[in-house]
Amino acid sequence: MRTIGVVVKRGRAQAVDLARDLVAWLHRNHCKALVEPEAVEAGIDATSVSKQAMVAQADLVVVLGGDGTLLSVARLMRDRPVPILGVNLGGLGFLTAITMDELFPMMQRLLAGDFDVDCRMTLDVSLHRGDAILAASPVLNDAVITKGALGRIIDLETTVDGEELCIYKADGLIVTTPTGSTAYSLSAGGPIVHPSVGVIVLSPICPHMLTNRPLVLSDAATVSVTVRSADDDVMLALDGQEAQPLRSGDRVDLRKGRSGVPLVRSASRSYFDVLRRKLRWGER
Repeated sequence: MRTIGVVVKRGRAQAVDLARDLVAWLHRNHCKALVEPEAVEAGIDATSVSKQAMVAQADLVVVLGGDGTLLSVARLMRDRPVPILGVNLGGLGFLTAITMDELFPMMQRLLAGDFDVDCRMTLDVSLHRGDAILAASPVLNDAVITKGALGRIIDLETTVDGEELCIYKADGLIVTTPTGSTAYSLSAGGPIVHPSVGVIVLSPICPHMLTNRPLVLSDAATVSVTVRSADDDVMLALDGQEAQPLRSGDRVDLRKGRSGVPLVRSASRSYFDVLRRKLRWGER
């Protein structure tokens, strides 16, 4: 690894300071550092590129921030998945693998090739209006169809591999990957799914029918959700990073992504360690 991208959480002075130290360390170790233009303007001495160009050129992307910052990078990885090392600046995140104190020892291991990655499943999401495709994007966590702040309960006609499932009458529907099972889906009552399990989870948001419960599908399934509500105040949110307005009759198709996202695994803690710490399992 000789070309390293560094993504800095915007508006966070702590991230800028750490990025400055990391870039200096990379230069001392004969590596080329790539950062976004905003980081160069903040005084970081590295090559300025867009985030898209960084993903296209780097051998590794180091994300200094939280899970949201990491998601903004992961969604750019389609044809060239690049290992991502997430560094959490606060408490441990579900996606950011290491703490600030662990960064430089981990970088030594990465440059030596001594590391492991978890290849996380993605979903390819496409929005259809009639014969037109209005948007198409991968997600690492989830796609959420939801009503607006003042919207009424919405009707979402849902099929799996072309077969009728049901019409959800709810505040919305979350379609999530195993990685996203610990995000919005969890707060909506969805199951926690280990990242190595290949499934797609449907979690209705505040369903009007008591019998509607989260559903776990094979990752070979294709899910189609059509808006059957006259209310125009409906949105499609992708990983919490991008939103698209929906109309009655719009269809959202979701299927397993053609490529995964490789996340560098922590050398000192497992997935279950993070679950225990974040969810405080075993505490009274």
